Amino acid sequence: MDQQRIGAFLKTLRKERALTQEQLAERFGVSGRTVSRWENGNNLPDLAVLVELADYYDVEIRELLNGERKGGTVKPEEKENLLAAAEYSGGERNRLLARMHRLFLAGLAGFGAALVIGALGLERTAPYGQVADFGMGLAFGMLMVGVLLTSRRAAAIRAAKIRLLQKAGLRCGDEETSS
Repeated sequence: MDQQRIGAFLKTLRKERALTQEQLAERFGVSGRTVSRWENGNNLPDLAVLVELADYYDVEIRELLNGERKGGTVKPEEKENLLAAAEYSGGERNRLLARMHRLFLAGLAGFGAALVIGALGLERTAPYGQVADFGMGLAFGMLMVGVLLTSRRAAAIRAAKIRLLQKAGLRCGDEETSS
């Protein structure tokens, strides 16, 4: 897979539709900079976005990945498999976003508690000082977790976590149950 070639093909397809990078970015819910990175070959879109791009440009996913138009067509079962993979990828992303949302809300609540206690001048009073300290620690901790979850290494961290849990004979809450 040649990322430069794929990027050039994505740029050609966008220009055929007479769209700017910003217009395309808005259509797919990404930033203009992300579209620029796709077109420069620095990054590739997620599988779910690739499926959407293929539908939008009326090309096959194979054509996008090859970086050129082909005359052949994708078999229906192949397209079904790709759509299922894209749906799974999108579901995984939605679960991660929901988890991050809950973590950030917890951090915000901790910061809010510390802020209110500080504003009322209760930080030197017995239980309130510890609650304020806990709230600030929670806020900082959730900020650090957010940085880790949104880093480029998040997938590697998650894979290492799953390996460690499996080695210990424990189940990871992230795994899908097949029942």
